Amino acid sequence: MSQGSSVEARAFAPASVGNVGVGFDILGHAIEGVGDTVTVRRIDEPVVRIHAIRGTTVNLPLVAEDNTAGAALIALRAALDLPFGFEVEIDKGIALGSGMGGSAASCVAALVAANALLPQPLSREALYPFALTGEAVASGGRHGDNLGPMLLGGLVLSTADRLVPVPVPAAWHSLLVHPDAVLETRRARAALQGHYALSEFVAQSANLALVLSGCFTSDAALVRAGLRDVLVEPRRARLIAGFAAARDAALNAGAMGASISGAGPSVFAWFEQRDAALAAQAAVQQAFANAGFDSQGWVSPLNAPAARLL
Repeated sequence: MSQGSSVEARAFAPASVGNVGVGFDILGHAIEGVGDTVTVRRIDEPVVRIHAIRGTTVNLPLVAEDNTAGAALIALRAALDLPFGFEVEIDKGIALGSGMGGSAASCVAALVAANALLPQPLSREALYPFALTGEAVASGGRHGDNLGPMLLGGLVLSTADRLVPVPVPAAWHSLLVHPDAVLETRRARAALQGHYALSEFVAQSANLALVLSGCFTSDAALVRAGLRDVLVEPRRARLIAGFAAARDAALNAGAMGASISGAGPSVFAWFEQRDAALAAQAAVQQAFANAGFDSQGWVSPLNAPAARLL
């Protein structure tokens, strides 16, 4: 059947690195090889229903309004005044509380699948506002640092109302290591409350500008100069056992920079070559092992693919 006349669609959305250290809530990139899969069916009843959630030992909300995927589809239905509804099944591939964009991935995969069932599918950019509504259910705020790269792929600057792809050299790769620990997003955000010096904002702005300039000009030296989080990382690091050693292991292995992925506890690092990222993985995982945690690692191009229909 042609797109728009189908009654069922499945989509996969990749994990992502949110914040990228210097771009709190606005900068993120996709990760290849791990993500969530969502199946969406058109139903005659004008409602959104979460039929099943698999792949997690935690009881995620089956009430659509309280689920990231459900809330996003409710917003989509309302905005387009759709006469039909959706039934959703979620297969989680991203660990909860991992700092890998798990709530965003379910939300984006649901939207990409549902979009294929519309009489006139929307652009990825047009799906973004509905994704923001869904993500807010889990995180408490409308921020797109995970959503942008999942929708478009690669490295994306995601503001309140637009998505800006950021070009990076094909050779640049990321290493993402996830220790077998959970850090709930709301707890990680609570750690950021308190006083900030104006000088910290100036330093962080300078670092973000250096990283973006380095990406647009393929200048690794600029990225190396800027990929240091002076605002958020110092306040969250104490919540992540083994973080400092893991970050330092990546830097000692030649990373352009390394920091906390999203809300944590995962750690990411950027490298100029894939081989360098692969070579660093064992040392970063050993740092978490020394802290008492098993871990998983992924090496991925910064230009990793976006969410896709299956």
